[in-house]
Amino acid sequence: MARRKKTKTKRRRSRIYRKKAVSKKGRGRPRKRGRPKKTTGLRGRGRPRKRGRPKKTQLEKGEKSIKKIRIRLIGIGGGGNSIVSEIAQRIKGATFYAINSDVKALNSLGKKVKRLQFGEALTHGLGTGTDPIMGEEIARQERDKIKEILEGQDLVILVACLGGGLGSGAAPVFARISKNLNNLTYGIFTLPFKFEGEKKMDTARKSLEKLKTELNAFSVIPNERIFHVIDRSAPLKKALSAINKHLTNSIQSLIEIIYKAGIINIDFADLRTIFDGKGKLTYLNSMELSKEDDKDALDKIINYPIYPYGIDGAKGVVFNISGQRDLSLLQVNQISQSIAKLVSKEAKIIFGVSRRSRSSKIKISLLATGCNGKDVIAKLESKIQPKIVKKQIIKKKDIKKIKPLKKKRKIKIKVEKPKISILEKTPQASLTSDLSDQQKQNIRVRKNALQIKKEIENEEADIVSKERLWERPAFLRKKSSQD
Repeated sequence: MARRKKTKTKRRRSRIYRKKAVSKKGRGRPRKRGRPKKTTGLRGRGRPRKRGRPKKTQLEKGEKSIKKIRIRLIGIGGGGNSIVSEIAQRIKGATFYAINSDVKALNSLGKKVKRLQFGEALTHGLGTGTDPIMGEEIARQERDKIKEILEGQDLVILVACLGGGLGSGAAPVFARISKNLNNLTYGIFTLPFKFEGEKKMDTARKSLEKLKTELNAFSVIPNERIFHVIDRSAPLKKALSAINKHLTNSIQSLIEIIYKAGIINIDFADLRTIFDGKGKLTYLNSMELSKEDDKDALDKIINYPIYPYGIDGAKGVVFNISGQRDLSLLQVNQISQSIAKLVSKEAKIIFGVSRRSRSSKIKISLLATGCNGKDVIAKLESKIQPKIVKKQIIKKKDIKKIKPLKKKRKIKIKVEKPKISILEKTPQASLTSDLSDQQKQNIRVRKNALQIKKEIENEEADIVSKERLWERPAFLRKKSSQD
């Protein structure tokens, strides 16, 4: 079939139409004129037509207004740096800082930790030589830097190995600044081994005494307690990392409680009520249990051997139980009762339950504040040496002003009161002439106050003159007596 040829009129019309379309809409098909067809609001099979972004609900708007909790872990000194750097490799949801004066120690840390060198002018890139006074001085000089690190944080966790220079000296300064900024501050401290010497232990005790008043809560882990968890024949690196692993698991569970929602939820406000106060001894632990585990496994959660104290008499408790969907109420009840038995009757107990998809084991995270560790603290405080009282330094100028004190001898003179009074201008005066000499001696004459005073002065003068004689050396006494 041959195509029909277009007539001249049709060609003209088409050219005019195309020109109008190009001028209005650019190149392409000519625009169809006329009223648009009415649409039912549906595209295809039941799909709603897209008309911009959907409006946000009130719940979605409220999520943005919720404050994001900021948690910061700060390792102070060489020991604290190594603990924080190992924790940073496994934990998310917090920022990590390492503070040290030793440049070599800072360079050996991982990339996830922000490293800051302090006291460059005093130490010149070296350590403090286990001098806590120098560590304190370094922290005081770097106060502005410390404020920048701590500002705007909700929870600050200070980690230090007490007994050294920077850890023992700078940690109280960090705690004081954090307290002034109204941050919730929690300290985790380790004490030195016995073989490190009594002097190092003494500096650790003194530092802990200062820290207690500046912190909301603190945990104490003596290094000697490692042998309760690991064999004595274990290598040194493995033994030291045992504390790091325990702290990593415990802090990770604490962060999970804050951020992750559960069936029975625990948030940061609950933690604030438990931490509220000053110098509370705290127990922090997290462990996994299988369904077949007996009561001995439960006791390890409540009384973990790395701590020298348990949750006995605790006044604030937060614990979370996370398990799979088949977690029964009986299991939750058994765990809750075993914790509630040991704590104080007046304790605030907050518990949560969350789901766990990957592992079949039940994970228990426990935080207890205000624990009854009086025996532990009493042992530490009893070995603290008493403070040496500084003697007053007297300048040479003041010595001239000070006059030596002379001991005054008290002179006792007995004055007998006259019983009989004889007046000169009386009719009885004539009687005295008739009396004998013996009778006159027995009669006592009444004297005035002035007469008595003169007699006392005369007696004192005699005694002083005698004393002056005896004060002179023997070879001068004869000459004075001859004169």
